[in-house]
Amino acid sequence: MPLFGAVHTAATTQPKMGADSYESSYYEIRLGQDTPRVSSLRLDGLGKGHLGDDGVKAASAGSTPVELHSDGKGKFSYFTPGARKPCWVVHCSAKTLTVESEAVDGRAAPALVLEFDQRKCHASLLGTMVPNTKQMTLPCVLHLPDSGSFQISGTAGMALDYDARRYAKEGPYVSVSFPGADQVHTRVRYRLEATALYPHWQPLTDDPVFEGFKRGFLNMFQVNPRFGMLANNASSDLVAFTVFEYAEMAAKAPPLGKGLTCMNLVRATLDKYLAGQKGYGQVGYGPGPEQADVVGWGSPYDSLDTYPSLLIAAGEYVQSTKDIAWGRANFDKLAAWAETMMSLDKDGNGLIEYPRTGNFNDRPTPSNRPANWWDTINFGHEDAFSNALAYRAAGLFGALAKSVGRVDEAAKLERFARKLKTAYAPAFLNTQSGLLAGWRSQDGELHDYAFTFVQGAAVTYGLLDDKTANSVMDHLLAKLQQVGFRSFKYGLPGNLEPIKKGDYVQHNWTGAINVGEPSREDGTDAFQIYENGGATGCWAYFTVKALYKLGRLSDARKVFLPMLKGYAEGNFMGFGENGQSKDWRAWDGTCHGYEGLLVDSFLTLLCVEDELKARRKD
Repeated sequence: MPLFGAVHTAATTQPKMGADSYESSYYEIRLGQDTPRVSSLRLDGLGKGHLGDDGVKAASAGSTPVELHSDGKGKFSYFTPGARKPCWVVHCSAKTLTVESEAVDGRAAPALVLEFDQRKCHASLLGTMVPNTKQMTLPCVLHLPDSGSFQISGTAGMALDYDARRYAKEGPYVSVSFPGADQVHTRVRYRLEATALYPHWQPLTDDPVFEGFKRGFLNMFQVNPRFGMLANNASSDLVAFTVFEYAEMAAKAPPLGKGLTCMNLVRATLDKYLAGQKGYGQVGYGPGPEQADVVGWGSPYDSLDTYPSLLIAAGEYVQSTKDIAWGRANFDKLAAWAETMMSLDKDGNGLIEYPRTGNFNDRPTPSNRPANWWDTINFGHEDAFSNALAYRAAGLFGALAKSVGRVDEAAKLERFARKLKTAYAPAFLNTQSGLLAGWRSQDGELHDYAFTFVQGAAVTYGLLDDKTANSVMDHLLAKLQQVGFRSFKYGLPGNLEPIKKGDYVQHNWTGAINVGEPSREDGTDAFQIYENGGATGCWAYFTVKALYKLGRLSDARKVFLPMLKGYAEGNFMGFGENGQSKDWRAWDGTCHGYEGLLVDSFLTLLCVEDELKARRKD
């Protein structure tokens, strides 16, 4: 079941034809009458006739008038006034679209345009960008989140025009244009094949619970065309501390097309960071020559999880692709990141530290952000989440160092990792709650709000022995029971206790979106809103993965199987009736987000592999 509202099930497998439309069990397309443009597009990459609502942006008047002709059999032709031959011909069949253009009488054909309303569909093109342009080479993939994908191939040398904006006057959009034939390319052809791209792990069945996984496995991969890099979504920010997620997902992803993989997208993104591009979480990130719609990072410090994220991505890339040449060529720059990460252990106790104190009432602000991804919560000084990522980074980058023969650097990373692991549990384990605290502030106090993802990350990355790991998960599950959270179809809250005012961002937000900033000292007035205990798919991966890793299948399934159904129902993306997005919800389902799509919501789909492994043993 796709995201966009009601499901429309085809009554028959026979295609339906119209004067400007074609519908099969894989897709429905409607073409503009007076301009070469797709005016409606619905997709089911599984071919089951579950076609989602239309996400195409309403058409404006075209600059080149044309007439649309149909043969009633799935062939549509665009003619410019007075022309003997069509400038575009669209051939529709059950699973494919073939789009052909010819330069008529020596005149270039207008582009065929496909533009999405991003509040309805967070479409993205996935492929290789032409340097310093907003063009993507062929082959590439057009992914419609929660619905499936079109694999696109075509005439050699052609590239698609691709753009996205979220603050455009006419509203947020994603635009894909197919250039027509011209004097250089007098005939061009594009082929689009509807499909669903996902790992074919066994025993993966036709059980409807897996349909969200199958249609939406690629949801995380969103290329911002103004940077040519993976971002929060196609029109949103680059985020340095989420790059590792793409790499973890790409390591399991199927090929996107001939010679194209998700790891190609990861490498292109890493290459730009290595060349000096900044992302959210890094000092200096803000609007640049790309004129992209970014929020910017106004803090005076790089986030504590930035370099761990980038190093995990690099290590995962080389380990997955065996591209030792890339690792060797970029090793010195990567090693500089690693040195920066390790140097953040200022007091030599084995844990990296963030310059902000994290002390209660030393509240973060938009211009002085906390230590990690949870950028409204006062994570500071010794941050348990960032240190878990640093441990993972040291292991993966240490393996990369060995693979390129840099044994001294590998040994240094191994020593760093051992020392961090030794220090981790004693520093963060709260004996009163039985849980790991989120951070230890500079004044020595533990800040423990029953963070679900902190327990999960520590267990997932092997920072706790089995006894301690099971103990913290026992206490976490007991806490879930105590607070009465049951809305697993929306994910998990990041914290199960309200964040007190003294540990939450001082935002003074005046917009329509409530970011969970409390007015009461105990934080209860803002609890369940946004990062202050809102239910989300973001980082639920760590809790679910930890339970599977510990062999606690019943506990894992209580959380994960409702989440899988939630993915199939489109619970993690798009907008609710109140105009706010589904990526953050109160426990009753009320929407409190603003992005519409956050890539972090979809990492949990990797746990399908764990579930299937468990089923093989059942």
